[in-house]
Amino acid sequence: MAPNFSRLAAVAAFGAAAANALSSLPDIFNISGAKPNNVAVQLNVNANDVQTLDSPYPYYFPQTTSAGTSALFPMPKCRGVQLEEASIDSLQKAMDTGRLTSVQLCLCYLQRIYQTHDYVHSVLEVNPDFIEIAASLDVERAAGKVRGPLHGIPFMVKDNIASKDKMQTTAGSWALQGSVVPRDAQVVAQLRTAGAVLFGKATLSEWADMRSNNYSEGYSGRGGQCRSSYNLTVNPGGSSSGSAVGVAANVFTFALGTETDGSVINPAERNAIVGIKPTVGLTSRAGVIPESAHQDSVGTFARNVRDATYVLDAIYGPDSRDNYTAAQVGKTPAGGYSQFLTNNTALAGATFGIPWNSFWVYADLEQQTILLKIVDLMKAAGATIINGTELPNYRTMVAPYWDWDYGTTRGYPNESEYTVVKVDFYNNIKAYLSELQNTNIRSLEDIVAYNYANDGSEGGNPWPFGNPAFYSGQDGFLASLKTKGVMDTTYYQALGFCQQQTRQGGIDAALTQGRNGNQLDALLVPPDVAQSYQIAAQAGYPMITIPAGVHSSTGMPFGLALMQTAFAEDKLVKWASAIEDAQISANTPYKRTLPKWYGYLQRNIPINNL
Repeated sequence: MAPNFSRLAAVAAFGAAAANALSSLPDIFNISGAKPNNVAVQLNVNANDVQTLDSPYPYYFPQTTSAGTSALFPMPKCRGVQLEEASIDSLQKAMDTGRLTSVQLCLCYLQRIYQTHDYVHSVLEVNPDFIEIAASLDVERAAGKVRGPLHGIPFMVKDNIASKDKMQTTAGSWALQGSVVPRDAQVVAQLRTAGAVLFGKATLSEWADMRSNNYSEGYSGRGGQCRSSYNLTVNPGGSSSGSAVGVAANVFTFALGTETDGSVINPAERNAIVGIKPTVGLTSRAGVIPESAHQDSVGTFARNVRDATYVLDAIYGPDSRDNYTAAQVGKTPAGGYSQFLTNNTALAGATFGIPWNSFWVYADLEQQTILLKIVDLMKAAGATIINGTELPNYRTMVAPYWDWDYGTTRGYPNESEYTVVKVDFYNNIKAYLSELQNTNIRSLEDIVAYNYANDGSEGGNPWPFGNPAFYSGQDGFLASLKTKGVMDTTYYQALGFCQQQTRQGGIDAALTQGRNGNQLDALLVPPDVAQSYQIAAQAGYPMITIPAGVHSSTGMPFGLALMQTAFAEDKLVKWASAIEDAQISANTPYKRTLPKWYGYLQRNIPINNL
């Protein structure tokens, strides 16, 4: 029988008892202790089970004998339901049959937060209203109303996605603490409508990596250092670090993140989960702390393709507050993307391209070997693989390492993505800040000044001054500040060059290289090679990554990603789900595996960039 935890299981019913129990939780949860109103759902907790545990092992005191294994942080069942690795469908079944309520599910995940927080810091803040929200959804279910597959399912959003509630929206910076947003981000509003429970805010790389170019990935002033449960000493992936880490460690069911250049795909593949980065304009950015209107995209994290697709179905769609979303009209499938989920039999007759010299050549030998084993599974299922389907201009566009100022590195700032992003950020952040209340932060100048004035916490100056997590201080902000947001000739030339060379002259051209000039179904790329998602980011094109394997030297995962043209998410969902099913059907070891928590007692800052 799975043990209960004294502070959490003490919630025997709602009302004053629930409020008092929740208010006793540690301060890290930022729970107000406000009383839920008119809540009739009961927890049915046995009074004998709410006493202090005499034997807290192994749930709150990880046993050293389990170090280096997934058993180091075992996850107890939730009222008899296996919560670890549970899919959304299985959780819906448990709630439909009365084995679980949404409230009970959320409280079990809260136990998981309590168990793992001091180690991975995936959660920045817990929603003080989550019990009320979950209870109201339980009442709906009891009355026969289920809104869809996400009804009653708890999720987290990256702390740069606005929620109009008691939680903060700060991009991890103390500069925006206490500021009040005008409304929910559109994607949050859509998930609320879908019946999902906004459980809290996930940690992130502060300001979504815009502030610095040499920093500790996953670190923020408010959230501290987020760490991957696969290896706590190395780069957890960013900037949507907590969103990916929490899903991977079974701390919450699914999450939202944002990407400008890799911030969905990178943390997803480094934590052995599925990440979908949609076409720019498929998901609204309204209410999201911005970087670049040309490249920002809100994406999804889950442990399998189906769950990630359920979330995508809930958050895509036009929004009058984000004019980029108008481009999707007439280009999205009626009925959403879940209808394209399939199995390995769909691979028969499909054709995929491998742009080896463009991207694969930069993957290490171990990755190449394992990824090609997955390609072999695809071939065994009937797929055709064509090697050498290169981006025609890869020698110009693809750097030998990730460098979002590669144009300038080559001597051509008018061919650099960073030229565009620096200008966009200056203007976009000012527009976002103009809608906030209860803050004096109104511009990038204000943010820079705040960081200097709070050097110890916010690291305005480079190390050894400031904060070691922000080794280069705020050089990204200073570079943006220098532009003053002026969209000059260099800016427009850089925008045009990057988009044309990565779209028509890049991904689109590579996709035409099927046999006899036929279109490829997707390009297969190694997303641990950062240049792959960098090209898709500049194009504003979609990508999906699925778990593939782990490095033997570090225990850190890597993925296999699929790349397509604009608004081709239906194809990505179809083929990613087919490949995932091939992995599962073959019982290959090269798929999602549980974390082993290497280095769980180490607290290095900055983390190792391996």
